[in-house]
Amino acid sequence: MANHYSEDRHVQETTAKYLVENLKWNETIYAFTEKLGAGGTLGRSSEKEIVLTKFLRPALERLNPNLPPNAYDQAIEKITEYSISKDFKQINHEKYDLLRNGVVVDVQNDDGIMEKQRLKVFDFITPEANHFLAVRELWIQGNIYRRRADIIGFVNGIPLLFVELKRVDKDIRHAYDENFTDYKDTVP
Repeated sequence: MANHYSEDRHVQETTAKYLVENLKWNETIYAFTEKLGAGGTLGRSSEKEIVLTKFLRPALERLNPNLPPNAYDQAIEKITEYSISKDFKQINHEKYDLLRNGVVVDVQNDDGIMEKQRLKVFDFITPEANHFLAVRELWIQGNIYRRRADIIGFVNGIPLLFVELKRVDKDIRHAYDENFTDYKDTVP
């Protein structure tokens, strides 16, 4: 008799549904066969993009209304930039500061003078005002390797949750030692 067990259907889909139904996440998307491009599944132009600007830009506009389009462009650029000259710890510290405290951009005021504005990325006061998205089976392309994550949780297009799931008959330690550790090295 054939084994009709599907790790996605029995474990990943169930977990994603739990996020939506019990934790009130907005939606879940199955991305194994993701269509790339602006009108695609997640709006990514390539599998190297991990920040979902399709969801980030509307969040920036909603949280920081009435700014010129250039302000949102600057914020997205700062959030998504990546420096190969910095180590993982430095990058994480800088991104944490941007996400926690806001992104500083230059905006021209009514008198034509450039001023600094700090754009919020998340609504920490009213969490339900944020967009929560669970993406299953997301392909991510690193510099050399391509990996597929079980579930990535995005808040306003920012990846904040990584979930590696295993069938009940598999060793959970393997998920950490093999999968998660590998992902950190191959698709940071």
